[in-house]
Amino acid sequence: MGAGGERTEAIMREIASLRAKRDELDSRIRFFEAQLRVGGASPPSTLPPSLSTKLDAMGVHAAAASGGLSPDMVRRYSRQLLLPEFGVQGQRRLSRSSVLVVGAGGLGSAVALYLAACGVGSLGIADGENIMHVEAYVGQPKVKSASAACRAINSSIKVFDHHLKLKSKNAVSIVRQYDIVVDATNSIASRYMLSDCCALLHKPLISGSTIGLKGQLTVYNHNGGPCYRCLFPNPAACQSSSDNGILGVVPGVIGCLQALEVIKVATRVGEPLSGRMLHFDALSSRFKTANKIHQKSSTCTVCGSNPNFTQDDFMMFDYDSFAQSTKSSNKPTPSLNPLPKNARVTCREYKRLLDSGRAHLLLDVRPVHHFQIASIANSVNIPLHELKEKLTRLRDALSEVADVSHGKHRPLYFISQRGDDSQVAVHILRENGFPYASDIVGGLESWAQEADPGFPVYW
Repeated sequence: MGAGGERTEAIMREIASLRAKRDELDSRIRFFEAQLRVGGASPPSTLPPSLSTKLDAMGVHAAAASGGLSPDMVRRYSRQLLLPEFGVQGQRRLSRSSVLVVGAGGLGSAVALYLAACGVGSLGIADGENIMHVEAYVGQPKVKSASAACRAINSSIKVFDHHLKLKSKNAVSIVRQYDIVVDATNSIASRYMLSDCCALLHKPLISGSTIGLKGQLTVYNHNGGPCYRCLFPNPAACQSSSDNGILGVVPGVIGCLQALEVIKVATRVGEPLSGRMLHFDALSSRFKTANKIHQKSSTCTVCGSNPNFTQDDFMMFDYDSFAQSTKSSNKPTPSLNPLPKNARVTCREYKRLLDSGRAHLLLDVRPVHHFQIASIANSVNIPLHELKEKLTRLRDALSEVADVSHGKHRPLYFISQRGDDSQVAVHILRENGFPYASDIVGGLESWAQEADPGFPVYW
């Protein structure tokens, strides 16, 4: 791109940034204008006191102006006010409630926007990451982007952003400020941490999660229902979405449903998913509700009959280590001894080999669909689970490499996403008569950082 193109791009970014600031200022102006409209004095009653008493005895009540809602609220929320199940009372309860949304990604963005649009009283958003939502906010905190979007859609609500990662050391002081908590983190460690915190503080937790093309949703710590530990005393049975991918629409669907559960809990309208779990399959567009998930456990260490987990215990608990302790046992990877130093090369060392043009074979052991996303030029894909059955063909291929190398050793290198599976591959090769196989340390994630900054990164 030439100098003119770079200047145009810089100007476009600046315009987008200024527009975002303008939108935020406009939303604040609308908020204060709404406050002025609400601030008028109530009209005097025109009914004699004796008539008011008789009407009350009949169960007939004189109306407050707009049912106690401001004209702006009536106009804004008229469609949901018309619902007999929701009505003015539901709107009042919602406008007095406070909700903390933890996580401002795919799940949290949908939750926060719909709660803002529906008129929740106070909305807190907690997230410590700096990934963008819209181009104008590239490199800025997620909570800044999410908060601006919520204020833009409804300037009459209070929005608080907490730019931090919620951990056991800071969670209690933040969670206790809100009536309802939404877990939109999609993280095993966070699920345990937020559930424990909410159980200790007696707060309902709206928990949603997604993996691949599926999602699920339930409500914990509400109306005598179970907490997360009641269902999963340890992380062995839990799944993480980090290596499985997610179709972006799926978190949007589950996030909208989380917002619905918040509204039901806040307004006491309908039947929340306490003690039940909703499952969503995007491929078949089917919903299924499990009506008999585990009930509240009397032996649960956090919410049981005789809990022995205190707030002090909570603040000292290492949830990351707890979640990681059984994560490795879920993956069918053999326990390995460390590879010798001569069986490992850094990304920079491999880059020098690649630039030298020296004959070798680079095997990428990621799944095929990962390999199709991005790969190093001239690498060959053999997924790890297929490696053993293809050893004979691999030996033949290495013979050709040896011929090109004039009979010298057969240079063979393995790479994976983070460097774990490539180490497994080297062990398999060495156990089957391939002494010269080497692992590229750190995998493709390190390759993008140390050797090729333009390499496409995915996670």
